[in-house]
Amino acid sequence: MRGTNEVKRARKHALIQEYELFKMQKGESIAEVQKRFTHIVNHLMGLSKEYDKEELKIKVLKCLDRNWQSKVTAISESKDLSIITTTALFGKLREHEIEMQRLSGLESSEKKVKTIALKASSKKSDETEEEDAESSDNENLNLLVKRFGKYLKRKGNKGNQRRYISKQNDSSNFSKFSCYNFGKQRHIKIECPNVNKEKEKVGDRKKEKKAKERRAYIAWEDNDDSRSTSYQEGS
Repeated sequence: MRGTNEVKRARKHALIQEYELFKMQKGESIAEVQKRFTHIVNHLMGLSKEYDKEELKIKVLKCLDRNWQSKVTAISESKDLSIITTTALFGKLREHEIEMQRLSGLESSEKKVKTIALKASSKKSDETEEEDAESSDNENLNLLVKRFGKYLKRKGNKGNQRRYISKQNDSSNFSKFSCYNFGKQRHIKIECPNVNKEKEKVGDRKKEKKAKERRAYIAWEDNDDSRSTSYQEGS
């Protein structure tokens, strides 16, 4: 019996110390706080240790962390604290917890929307910068093509001008020459009518010379035949 009483006494002291050091743990919900707190109080009541209802409600409010400070202040200053039970107090705290979770969800959704909008805006800005860069590249390319076209045009004009000057020089040089036979400028030998006439005269003279030589040869043969006939008759 004595040993049993000592065990109860030790258990009672341990629970009293746990009650006095009771605090809301990080990330713990109100339902979990209520479960632990009720477990300690009920066991203490079983060991003949009871607390005043007002003291229990104050203990619950004091065990909450700083995130609950505004709600704790509001409840402490209200007239309902002396009327409501510990269970009703936990009910009010759960209601506030649900509202805080709802507001936190809304804030999280708004942050996500803002993040998405920011990403979309950033992407649009990047696309705009890329389009501007591409437009700038196209403008530079068009400018380069225009300059190259002007360069080719200038080069072509210079080439045409050179060819024109060369033709003029050739024409001028050609006009300086005169036909050695006809005596006119811009007149080449092969096209000179005097040369052609001269060639025709030379040809006619050659033909006439050949004809004379042929007639002389025929006359000589006749002469020779005539002499042979006279010699034979005299014999």
